[in-house]
Amino acid sequence: MRRLILSLSAVALITGFVAPPPAAAQQSLDVYAGGFRPRSFDARGLDDVLFENANFLTFDIKDFDGATAGADWLIGLGEYFDAGLGLGVYSRTVPAVYTDFVNADGSEIQTDLKLRVVPFTATFRWLPIGRRDVFVPYVGAGVGVYTWRYAETGEFVDFTDNSIFRDNYVATGSSVGPVVLGGVRVPIGRVGVGGEIRYQAARGDLPADLGFAGPKIDLGGFNYLFVLNVKF
Repeated sequence: MRRLILSLSAVALITGFVAPPPAAAQQSLDVYAGGFRPRSFDARGLDDVLFENANFLTFDIKDFDGATAGADWLIGLGEYFDAGLGLGVYSRTVPAVYTDFVNADGSEIQTDLKLRVVPFTATFRWLPIGRRDVFVPYVGAGVGVYTWRYAETGEFVDFTDNSIFRDNYVATGSSVGPVVLGGVRVPIGRVGVGGEIRYQAARGDLPADLGFAGPKIDLGGFNYLFVLNVKF
């Protein structure tokens, strides 16, 4: 029930942003690309599936660093504020091997860990020196609905009898969490270029009947983005 209430609240907020803007409002589109760095093992929590997997699988959490891309539709609210809706995507597959077990022929027991996150965000931004300067910094915050898919595919060890088998376990869901951002853009006519750092936080619930090592998947981390802004 709590997750349903949070999801409905986020949808209500996002729907409010979708209302038609005044004709005089400045509108623009931010198109961005860059890298996403998920939270480290130390910050993920003891119930996180990747944290628990590290007890018997060998992989590096930094291997989940990967490309991200997306766009934000921005509506100017006077000289010093923007409201925006955004949609992005991140997807990464990381190979892992069992630390203390090998196949009968001595080869590694290999499993792929796959994570995909599609954030739909509603944000509010403050431009402290306005939008008409040659250098436009901004900070902002908002809420995101993070649609995610987590999968483990490949070979597995049954720890009850140490037998080895192949399978594919997939969990999907949507989670709600905050987003905080800051950046700068340099306007060049109707086009601007800039950079942005964006932090997101959310956790997904994994189904207990699939036997994942942990009940949660942490979706949080930092986005480091190059941004192209187009006014229209």
